[in-house]
Amino acid sequence: MQQFLIEGGHPLSGEIRASGNKNAAIKMLPACLLTDEPVVLHNMPNIGDVRVVVDLMRKLGAAVEWQDETTLHVHAKEIKHSVLDAELATKIRASVVFAGPLLGRTGMVELPLPGGDSIGERRLDAHVAVFRKLGAVIDFDGRALQIQSDGLRGANILLSEASVTATENAVMAAVLAEGTTVIRNAASEPHVQDLCQMLNALGGQIEGVGSNQITITGVSRLHGGEARVGADFMEVGSLIGAAVVTGGELLIREADPQHLDMVALMFERLGVGWEVRDNDIFVPACQKLTIMPDLGGRIPVIKAHPWPGFPPDLMSIALVVATRSAGAVLFHDWMYESRFFFTDNLVRMGARITLLDPHRVLVQGPTVFRGGGHISSPDIRAGMAMLLAALAAKGETRISNIQQIDRGYERVEQRLAALGAHIERVNVSPAVASDELELVKHVP
Repeated sequence: MQQFLIEGGHPLSGEIRASGNKNAAIKMLPACLLTDEPVVLHNMPNIGDVRVVVDLMRKLGAAVEWQDETTLHVHAKEIKHSVLDAELATKIRASVVFAGPLLGRTGMVELPLPGGDSIGERRLDAHVAVFRKLGAVIDFDGRALQIQSDGLRGANILLSEASVTATENAVMAAVLAEGTTVIRNAASEPHVQDLCQMLNALGGQIEGVGSNQITITGVSRLHGGEARVGADFMEVGSLIGAAVVTGGELLIREADPQHLDMVALMFERLGVGWEVRDNDIFVPACQKLTIMPDLGGRIPVIKAHPWPGFPPDLMSIALVVATRSAGAVLFHDWMYESRFFFTDNLVRMGARITLLDPHRVLVQGPTVFRGGGHISSPDIRAGMAMLLAALAAKGETRISNIQQIDRGYERVEQRLAALGAHIERVNVSPAVASDELELVKHVP
């Protein structure tokens, strides 16, 4: 197995180009199943989750090839079957979004329950409601969903929650449905916008992109074409955090700063700012790093919200930034009940964090991190947050289970090393890694 070995205390400095949005890429790929003509996707991140989706596509009969480091050519001329490979599907949460395109293209899909992060339960009820509204029949045997339709029909859909994946499934199923579909309380994240713009480029008729009401006029078929994945604002936020906690200076190229307004607003409360230079972001060194209290000196709250609110996937990153700021702040992620269960590792590294309940933590800074010994990454964002703490810490930290980080961040150790980080990927036998973790558990 592999680990990251980090010697902290070295400021990051230099330039880095933002990768393509993971959450857009792993939805735009299944969307290619809606047409029997070739589709070319640009600015694709070559990360773990994308590779799993590519393997799922190939299992279904699509031809998927990398043309260069960031360009994928997809041709789903024929779909051999509509049953997702169970072993692959359970590796990622996003396997659920294969349901919409397969149902739209073939009229049926068998979907194993998705896997992915351990940040909390993500129910499929919103997806089931969407497909039933569009005229599909659904059976569930406890292991997989069987969804069938003899022809989808447009519907007026009010989502019970602004679910990103339910919105994306609804859009992909409706684009080839007969008639008009209206989705109210729709998610509007940048990756949802990328998907809708891609489908329009292939001949779809989708209006209201970027709003919470999307109207889809069904078409008889989609043609081939090209589309571009936007910058990954989760990675951009993580890189900003890495520069700040190490006291470094960073220029992030092609960052799509128009999607970072709320992130800038919340980071400003932690004493962090940056400059927008056209499509780039410049993060200066020597940040103020003082938490701005609310009126009357009250402790401020950073709370996760649906877009355009503060993204829940950046809560872990912002929390580590907050540990370096003077003052106190409360983080509240009401969406996922296990988001903050990694914070014991930060406490062991010297942070003052109080876990109030599964959804809320109180952070008091500033923290001078010390090397964390051996810690394990429970999910993508927590893993990256712990990596940031390790970069800031004085001493050495080993992070295992790094395939979780690889799922969402491309060649992260190489790209950070190019900015001055002392980080390397090392091979360790599973037995040694297990012994190290067991030892850490018993250290007070």
